[in-house]
Amino acid sequence: MKSRIRELRAARRISQEELAQAVGTTRQTITSIETEKYIASLPLAYRIARYFDLHIEDVFDLSEENHEAL
Repeated sequence: MKSRIRELRAARRISQEELAQAVGTTRQTITSIETEKYIASLPLAYRIARYFDLHIEDVFDLSEENHEAL
């Protein structure tokens, strides 16, 4: 699933580790989400969106064409 996490982190100048600590996960999980190797659980997606003060849909691309492989 595509996300804007890398872009949002860059805008705030925070590391993967800082984001991970803020949302209660590991740096490896953030890396995997950014590289589209892992799909965030709904609770984690919600925490990430809240961290950036955005809606989930503003962080993650939930469009149908990006879910054909699922």
